[in-house]
Amino acid sequence: MSAPVRFAPGRRRILVGAAGLAGLGGLAAFRAAAASRGLTLRTRAGLAFGTTVALTAAAPDPSAIEAALTDGFAAMRAVEASASLFRADSALARLNRAGSLEDPDPHLRTLLRFALALAAETDGAFDPTVQPLWPVWAGAAARGARPGDDVLRATLVRIGWRRVQVGPDRIVLEPGTALTLNALIQGYAADQVMAALRARGIDDAFVDTGEFGAAGAHPDGTPWRLGLADPRRPAEIAAVIVPFTGFAATSGDYNMSFSDDRADHHIFDPATGRSPRALSSVTVTAPRGLLADGLSTACMVLGRARGAALVSAHPGCTARFTDKG
Repeated sequence: MSAPVRFAPGRRRILVGAAGLAGLGGLAAFRAAAASRGLTLRTRAGLAFGTTVALTAAAPDPSAIEAALTDGFAAMRAVEASASLFRADSALARLNRAGSLEDPDPHLRTLLRFALALAAETDGAFDPTVQPLWPVWAGAAARGARPGDDVLRATLVRIGWRRVQVGPDRIVLEPGTALTLNALIQGYAADQVMAALRARGIDDAFVDTGEFGAAGAHPDGTPWRLGLADPRRPAEIAAVIVPFTGFAATSGDYNMSFSDDRADHHIFDPATGRSPRALSSVTVTAPRGLLADGLSTACMVLGRARGAALVSAHPGCTARFTDKG
Protein backbone atom coordinates (compact mmCIF):
# COMPACT_ATOMS: atom_id res chain seq x y z
CA MET A 1 0.00 0.00 0.00
CA SER A 2 1.31 3.41 -0.92
CA ALA A 3 1.59 6.28 1.51
CA PRO A 4 1.67 10.07 1.13
CA VAL A 5 4.75 11.50 -0.51
CA ARG A 6 7.75 11.42 1.81
CA PHE A 7 10.63 13.86 1.57
CA ALA A 8 13.80 12.29 2.97
CA PRO A 9 17.09 14.15 3.48
CA GLY A 10 17.62 13.68 -0.23
CA ARG A 11 20.59 13.02 -2.42
CA ARG A 12 21.87 16.55 -1.86
CA ARG A 13 22.08 15.91 1.88
CA ILE A 14 22.96 12.22 1.68
CA LEU A 15 26.10 12.95 -0.33
CA VAL A 16 28.35 14.54 2.28
CA GLY A 17 31.75 16.19 2.00
CA ALA A 18 33.72 14.01 4.42
CA ALA A 19 36.45 16.65 4.62
CA GLY A 20 33.91 19.40 5.23
CA LEU A 21 33.44 21.62 8.23
CA ALA A 22 32.32 18.88 10.59
CA GLY A 23 35.24 16.68 9.58
CA LEU A 24 37.68 19.35 10.69
CA GLY A 25 36.00 20.10 13.98
CA GLY A 26 34.17 23.19 12.84
CA LEU A 27 34.63 26.38 10.89
CA ALA A 28 37.39 27.73 13.16
CA ALA A 29 39.60 24.70 12.53
CA PHE A 30 38.80 24.88 8.82
CA ARG A 31 39.95 28.51 8.69
CA ALA A 32 43.05 27.73 10.75
CA ALA A 33 44.05 25.06 8.25
CA ALA A 34 43.74 27.59 5.44
CA ALA A 35 45.68 30.26 7.35
CA SER A 36 48.56 27.85 7.93
CA ARG A 37 49.05 27.84 4.15
CA GLY A 38 48.66 31.59 3.74
CA LEU A 39 45.08 31.31 2.54
CA THR A 40 41.82 32.92 3.60
CA LEU A 41 38.78 30.66 3.69
CA ARG A 42 35.20 31.68 3.10
CA THR A 43 32.00 29.61 3.04
CA ARG A 44 28.68 31.04 1.93
CA ALA A 45 25.39 29.15 2.25
CA GLY A 46 21.90 29.80 0.98
CA LEU A 47 18.81 28.29 -0.60
CA ALA A 48 18.48 27.25 -4.23
CA PHE A 49 16.73 24.51 -6.20
CA GLY A 50 14.50 23.79 -3.24
CA THR A 51 17.38 22.86 -0.95
CA THR A 52 20.34 24.30 0.92
CA VAL A 53 23.51 25.04 -1.03
CA ALA A 54 27.00 26.09 0.04
CA LEU A 55 30.14 27.32 -1.68
CA THR A 56 33.57 27.12 -0.05
CA ALA A 57 36.70 28.75 -1.45
CA ALA A 58 40.24 29.42 -0.29
CA ALA A 59 42.69 31.93 -1.77
CA PRO A 60 45.29 34.50 -0.63
CA ASP A 61 43.06 37.50 -1.40
CA PRO A 62 39.87 37.79 0.72
CA SER A 63 38.31 40.31 -1.65
CA ALA A 64 38.75 37.92 -4.58
CA ILE A 65 37.02 35.17 -2.61
CA GLU A 66 34.06 37.36 -1.73
CA ALA A 67 33.68 38.45 -5.34
CA ALA A 68 33.94 34.83 -6.49
CA LEU A 69 31.27 33.64 -4.06
CA THR A 70 28.98 36.46 -5.17
CA ASP A 71 29.51 35.44 -8.78
CA GLY A 72 28.93 31.79 -7.87
CA PHE A 73 25.55 32.54 -6.33
CA ALA A 74 24.66 34.75 -9.28
CA ALA A 75 25.44 31.81 -11.57
CA MET A 76 23.08 29.58 -9.55
CA ARG A 77 20.32 32.18 -9.71
CA ALA A 78 20.69 32.40 -13.47
CA VAL A 79 20.33 28.63 -13.80
CA GLU A 80 17.30 28.69 -11.48
CA ALA A 81 15.69 31.41 -13.57
CA SER A 82 16.11 29.30 -16.68
CA ALA A 83 15.06 25.82 -15.63
CA SER A 84 13.82 25.48 -12.05
CA LEU A 85 10.37 23.99 -11.48
CA PHE A 86 10.46 25.58 -8.01
CA ARG A 87 10.00 28.97 -9.69
CA ALA A 88 6.74 29.68 -11.49
CA ASP A 89 8.46 32.45 -13.45
CA SER A 90 11.36 30.34 -14.76
CA ALA A 91 11.76 29.94 -18.50
CA LEU A 92 11.02 26.20 -18.16
CA ALA A 93 7.82 26.80 -16.18
CA ARG A 94 6.64 29.29 -18.80
CA LEU A 95 7.48 26.79 -21.56
CA ASN A 96 5.45 24.07 -19.85
CA ARG A 97 2.46 26.39 -19.51
CA ALA A 98 2.53 27.77 -23.03
CA GLY A 99 3.88 24.80 -24.98
CA SER A 100 6.39 26.99 -26.79
CA LEU A 101 8.99 29.60 -25.98
CA GLU A 102 10.52 32.24 -28.22
CA ASP A 103 14.15 33.35 -27.78
CA PRO A 104 14.83 30.71 -25.10
CA ASP A 105 17.29 31.35 -22.32
CA PRO A 106 20.74 30.01 -23.33
CA HIS A 107 20.95 27.88 -20.17
CA LEU A 108 17.60 26.28 -20.94
CA ARG A 109 18.63 25.58 -24.51
CA THR A 110 21.91 23.99 -23.35
CA LEU A 111 20.15 21.82 -20.77
CA LEU A 112 17.49 20.65 -23.20
CA ARG A 113 19.93 19.81 -25.94
CA PHE A 114 21.97 17.75 -23.49
CA ALA A 115 18.80 16.06 -22.19
CA LEU A 116 17.65 15.11 -25.66
CA ALA A 117 21.10 13.82 -26.63
CA LEU A 118 21.20 11.65 -23.50
CA ALA A 119 17.68 10.43 -24.24
CA ALA A 120 18.80 9.35 -27.70
CA GLU A 121 21.93 7.69 -26.31
CA THR A 122 19.93 5.70 -23.74
CA ASP A 123 17.04 4.80 -26.06
CA GLY A 124 14.75 6.89 -23.91
CA ALA A 125 15.73 5.52 -20.49
CA PHE A 126 16.55 9.12 -19.65
CA ASP A 127 13.68 11.33 -20.75
CA PRO A 128 12.98 14.96 -19.74
CA THR A 129 9.29 14.62 -20.67
CA VAL A 130 8.34 12.42 -17.67
CA GLN A 131 6.98 15.45 -15.79
CA PRO A 132 3.29 14.48 -16.36
CA LEU A 133 3.87 11.38 -14.21
CA TRP A 134 4.65 13.46 -11.13
CA PRO A 135 1.11 14.76 -10.39
CA VAL A 136 -0.32 11.32 -11.19
CA TRP A 137 1.86 9.61 -8.60
CA ALA A 138 1.66 12.41 -6.04
CA GLY A 139 -2.12 12.49 -6.27
CA ALA A 140 -2.45 8.72 -5.94
CA ALA A 141 -0.07 8.61 -2.98
CA ALA A 142 -2.04 11.31 -1.21
CA ARG A 143 -5.05 8.96 -1.43
CA GLY A 144 -3.02 6.01 -0.12
CA ALA A 145 -3.02 4.31 -3.52
CA ARG A 146 -0.94 3.64 -6.61
CA PRO A 147 -1.99 4.80 -10.09
CA GLY A 148 -3.84 2.16 -12.05
CA ASP A 149 -2.55 0.76 -15.33
CA ASP A 150 -5.21 2.65 -17.28
CA VAL A 151 -4.17 5.97 -15.75
CA LEU A 152 -0.51 5.31 -16.49
CA ARG A 153 -1.26 4.30 -20.08
CA ALA A 154 -3.19 7.54 -20.59
CA THR A 155 -0.26 9.52 -19.19
CA LEU A 156 2.43 7.71 -21.16
CA VAL A 157 0.99 8.90 -24.49
CA ARG A 158 2.12 12.40 -23.44
CA ILE A 159 5.70 11.25 -22.79
CA GLY A 160 8.53 10.91 -25.29
CA TRP A 161 11.65 12.93 -25.89
CA ARG A 162 10.91 13.20 -29.60
CA ARG A 163 7.93 15.39 -28.68
CA VAL A 164 10.35 18.28 -28.04
CA GLN A 165 11.88 20.49 -30.72
CA VAL A 166 14.75 22.78 -29.76
CA GLY A 167 15.76 25.39 -32.30
CA PRO A 168 18.08 28.40 -32.04
CA ASP A 169 15.16 30.79 -31.58
CA ARG A 170 12.28 28.63 -30.38
CA ILE A 171 11.41 25.57 -28.29
CA VAL A 172 8.18 23.74 -29.07
CA LEU A 173 6.42 20.96 -27.15
CA GLU A 174 3.75 18.73 -28.62
CA PRO A 175 0.34 19.17 -26.95
CA GLY A 176 0.18 17.61 -23.49
CA THR A 177 3.96 17.40 -23.10
CA ALA A 178 5.69 18.89 -20.07
CA LEU A 179 9.36 18.93 -19.14
CA THR A 180 11.44 18.46 -16.03
CA LEU A 181 15.15 19.14 -15.85
CA ASN A 182 15.45 18.33 -12.16
CA ALA A 183 17.75 15.43 -13.05
CA LEU A 184 20.25 17.85 -14.58
CA ILE A 185 19.88 21.32 -13.13
CA GLN A 186 21.98 20.98 -9.97
CA GLY A 187 24.87 19.28 -11.73
CA TYR A 188 24.78 21.94 -14.43
CA ALA A 189 24.69 24.62 -11.72
CA ALA A 190 27.83 23.12 -10.17
CA ASP A 191 29.55 23.52 -13.56
CA GLN A 192 28.48 27.15 -13.80
CA VAL A 193 29.53 27.94 -10.24
CA MET A 194 32.94 26.34 -10.63
CA ALA A 195 33.49 28.29 -13.85
CA ALA A 196 32.59 31.52 -12.03
CA LEU A 197 35.09 30.74 -9.24
CA ARG A 198 37.84 29.91 -11.73
CA ALA A 199 37.20 33.18 -13.54
CA ARG A 200 38.03 34.98 -10.27
CA GLY A 201 41.28 33.04 -9.89
CA ILE A 202 40.04 30.59 -7.24
CA ASP A 203 42.03 27.35 -7.41
CA ASP A 204 40.79 25.60 -4.24
CA ALA A 205 37.03 25.20 -3.93
CA PHE A 206 34.30 22.83 -2.82
CA VAL A 207 30.87 23.40 -4.33
CA ASP A 208 27.55 22.03 -3.07
CA THR A 209 24.65 22.94 -5.34
CA GLY A 210 22.74 19.80 -4.42
CA GLU A 211 25.40 17.97 -6.43
CA PHE A 212 29.08 18.37 -5.73
CA GLY A 213 32.21 19.76 -7.33
CA ALA A 214 35.76 20.13 -6.08
CA ALA A 215 38.88 21.78 -7.43
CA GLY A 216 42.42 22.06 -6.10
CA ALA A 217 43.00 20.87 -2.56
CA HIS A 218 41.56 21.04 0.91
CA PRO A 219 42.79 24.12 2.83
CA ASP A 220 45.15 21.90 4.86
CA GLY A 221 46.85 20.81 1.64
CA THR A 222 45.38 17.30 1.51
CA PRO A 223 43.06 16.14 -1.28
CA TRP A 224 39.35 16.79 -1.02
CA ARG A 225 37.34 13.75 0.08
CA LEU A 226 33.68 13.03 -0.55
CA GLY A 227 31.77 10.79 1.83
CA LEU A 228 28.85 8.79 0.44
CA ALA A 229 26.24 8.07 3.06
CA ASP A 230 24.30 4.83 3.17
CA PRO A 231 20.89 5.46 1.54
CA ARG A 232 19.18 3.37 4.24
CA ARG A 233 21.22 4.77 7.15
CA PRO A 234 21.90 8.41 6.26
CA ALA A 235 23.97 9.05 9.39
CA GLU A 236 26.52 6.44 8.32
CA ILE A 237 29.20 6.89 5.67
CA ALA A 238 29.16 3.90 3.33
CA ALA A 239 32.16 4.87 1.18
CA VAL A 240 34.63 7.71 0.65
CA ILE A 241 35.91 9.03 -2.67
CA VAL A 242 39.50 10.20 -2.23
CA PRO A 243 40.94 12.13 -3.88
CA PHE A 244 37.82 13.89 -5.03
CA THR A 245 38.16 16.33 -7.91
CA GLY A 246 35.71 17.10 -10.66
CA PHE A 247 32.04 16.47 -10.03
CA ALA A 248 29.77 13.90 -8.42
CA ALA A 249 26.01 13.32 -8.51
CA THR A 250 23.79 10.80 -6.80
CA SER A 251 20.33 9.59 -7.79
CA GLY A 252 18.37 7.41 -5.40
CA ASP A 253 15.00 6.14 -4.26
CA TYR A 254 15.07 8.00 -0.95
CA ASN A 255 14.80 11.68 -1.87
CA MET A 256 11.08 11.69 -2.67
CA SER A 257 9.19 8.45 -2.16
CA PHE A 258 5.56 7.57 -2.69
CA SER A 259 5.66 4.41 -0.55
CA ASP A 260 7.17 3.41 2.76
CA ASP A 261 9.28 0.70 1.15
CA ARG A 262 10.63 3.19 -1.44
CA ALA A 263 9.49 0.95 -4.26
CA ASP A 264 7.68 3.96 -5.71
CA HIS A 265 9.73 7.12 -5.90
CA HIS A 266 10.43 10.23 -7.96
CA ILE A 267 12.55 8.54 -10.64
CA PHE A 268 10.35 7.11 -13.37
CA ASP A 269 10.99 4.57 -16.11
CA PRO A 270 9.58 6.37 -19.17
CA ALA A 271 8.60 3.03 -20.72
CA THR A 272 6.32 1.96 -17.86
CA GLY A 273 5.50 5.08 -15.85
CA ARG A 274 6.63 3.26 -12.72
CA SER A 275 9.82 3.50 -10.68
CA PRO A 276 12.74 1.18 -11.47
CA ARG A 277 13.08 -1.44 -8.73
CA ALA A 278 16.64 -2.82 -8.99
CA LEU A 279 18.75 -0.07 -7.41
CA SER A 280 18.61 2.06 -4.30
CA SER A 281 21.13 4.65 -5.50
CA VAL A 282 23.79 5.43 -8.07
CA THR A 283 26.67 7.88 -7.65
CA VAL A 284 28.51 9.00 -10.78
CA THR A 285 31.72 11.03 -10.89
CA ALA A 286 32.50 12.90 -14.08
CA PRO A 287 34.51 15.80 -15.51
CA ARG A 288 31.28 17.82 -15.71
CA GLY A 289 28.47 18.12 -13.21
CA LEU A 290 25.87 18.08 -15.97
CA LEU A 291 27.17 14.74 -17.21
CA ALA A 292 27.39 13.23 -13.72
CA ASP A 293 23.83 14.29 -12.94
CA GLY A 294 22.33 12.94 -16.15
CA LEU A 295 24.20 9.65 -16.05
CA SER A 296 23.22 8.94 -12.45
CA THR A 297 19.52 9.24 -13.27
CA ALA A 298 19.86 7.20 -16.45
CA CYS A 299 21.65 4.45 -14.52
CA MET A 300 18.79 4.19 -12.03
CA VAL A 301 16.48 3.33 -14.92
CA LEU A 302 18.92 1.14 -16.85
CA GLY A 303 20.07 -0.94 -13.88
CA ARG A 304 23.54 -2.04 -12.90
CA ALA A 305 24.79 -3.81 -16.06
CA ARG A 306 23.43 -1.43 -18.68
CA GLY A 307 24.19 1.57 -16.50
CA ALA A 308 27.80 0.51 -16.09
CA ALA A 309 28.12 0.15 -19.85
CA LEU A 310 26.70 3.64 -20.35
CA VAL A 311 29.11 5.21 -17.87
CA SER A 312 32.12 3.36 -19.29
CA ALA A 313 31.38 4.92 -22.68
CA HIS A 314 32.12 8.37 -21.21
CA PRO A 315 35.83 9.03 -20.54
CA GLY A 316 36.71 10.07 -17.03
CA CYS A 317 33.45 8.82 -15.50
CA THR A 318 32.89 6.21 -12.78
CA ALA A 319 29.77 4.79 -11.16
CA ARG A 320 28.98 3.27 -7.76
CA PHE A 321 25.79 1.24 -7.55
CA THR A 322 23.79 0.35 -4.44
CA ASP A 323 21.29 -2.47 -4.93
CA LYS A 324 17.82 -2.26 -3.46
CA GLY A 325 17.83 -3.22 0.15
